Amino acid sequence: MKKLLTSLLTASLLTLGATAAFAETAPKSVVHVVSVKWKAEATPAQIKAALDGVQALPSANAGITHVWTKAIKVQGEWSAIFVMEFADEAALKAYAGSAAQKEWYKTYLPIRDHSNTHDITN
Repeated sequence: MKKLLTSLLTASLLTLGATAAFAETAPKSVVHVVSVKWKAEATPAQIKAALDGVQALPSANAGITHVWTKAIKVQGEWSAIFVMEFADEAALKAYAGSAAQKEWYKTYLPIRDHSNTHDITN
């Protein structure tokens, strides 16, 4: 019985240690995934301008650390998927309604039929 309790206690401590290590090393960045369906009348040039605008966002907003616009696989009704990584949740919140977002929306919103977003962090 003593051996079993020692084993359980050791396993519990190892689990707590692993959890604490994960909490210390897990990124605090937020990954913002956007699936978009372009309007039928959106031209390739307009779509390129909107995606180029996503690529330019980190230079206009320091809270955006990385972007990805080249979707390798898109399933369902979506025309495109892009990803923006924010330094943390505060950076994501600060981006909402910012001058950078409003400027990019000038090219994006006129050709967007609809979109779906997911924000993911640890």
